[in-house]
Amino acid sequence: MRKYDHSLLLGKMREKGYSQERLAKAVGISEVALWNKLHNKTDFTRTEMFTISKVLELDDVSSYFFAIPEFIEAIRGCLE
Repeated sequence: MRKYDHSLLLGKMREKGYSQERLAKAVGISEVALWNKLHNKTDFTRTEMFTISKVLELDDVSSYFFAIPEFIEAIRGCLE
């Protein structure tokens, strides 16, 4: 399974006032299931991504769910 960087998603959760528990309830999954997805233990389903996008009002789904850590590090390096 590919590893993704979900730091933008975690940041948006904080910005919108959603804990993992609250977001998990909104999505209809357990808090443990959400933790596993955020830590690359299991993948988000399309339905989960759609629901989270609506709840958190995400504008660009790919940057929240499919960010690759190596790419994020390269971008950060260019900005410093």
